[in-house]
Amino acid sequence: MATSGTAPAYRRLSVDQRRSQLIDVALELFAGHPPEEVSLDGVALAAGVSRPLVYRYFPGGKQQLYEAALRSAADELERCFTEPENGPLVERLSRVLDRYLLFVSEHAAGFTALLQGGSMVETSRTSAIVDEVRRHAAREVFRHLGLDAPGPRLRMAVRTWIAAVEAASLIWLDEEREPPAGELRRWMVHHFVALLTSTAAYDAESAEVLRRALALERAEGPVGELARRVLPLLADGGHLLLDPEEISPVAEPPRPHPAS
Repeated sequence: MATSGTAPAYRRLSVDQRRSQLIDVALELFAGHPPEEVSLDGVALAAGVSRPLVYRYFPGGKQQLYEAALRSAADELERCFTEPENGPLVERLSRVLDRYLLFVSEHAAGFTALLQGGSMVETSRTSAIVDEVRRHAAREVFRHLGLDAPGPRLRMAVRTWIAAVEAASLIWLDEEREPPAGELRRWMVHHFVALLTSTAAYDAESAEVLRRALALERAEGPVGELARRVLPLLADGGHLLLDPEEISPVAEPPRPHPAS
């Protein structure tokens, strides 16, 4: 990778400080460039040290340094999902997504290369780091839903939503961050509500989760806004397509017949 300017003055640091510095410098470079465009010479120059010193701390070379930087980025990304269990569920989710999109924007090139795959430094270890971030995100969503062991339908819904958030983030970067981050976050939140609602229509567990979540929502909040925008679309000539008297509570899922 081409670099410009002069190297910063060398500073004597402790072993831990130097290793952290090299990881921070590498993370900054990987965040702004695809991994294959980052070189150890570029890392050394940006850190103000020699190439042999980089090898002293990362004898595995660029691959080891990349994995260390990726692990550091994954830790930061996981912290984006940490949110107190206070207030309406969807408002908590909005704050998480604000932090997530800020991370994506600040690490655009590295985020894209990481999730799209195909990097020359991608390995089973780097893939495992990415998968752990996804699992952590799912665990945090289930924690806010108040579930320790969600059923298969709810697990699928949440994992589908996380995959959709990743895909939307990549498209957002490809579209030069359009729509604005706030609008994208609102769409992601509404997507979660819609996915949970459609799952609840067929799954008693999801229906109970949805009821608990809606009980905390405010009329002026994201769910109220979604309802006000969607309900007119379901109207036909001023009348709902479905007669309210035909609406029935969510049925219990079919029970297996006892073995004969």
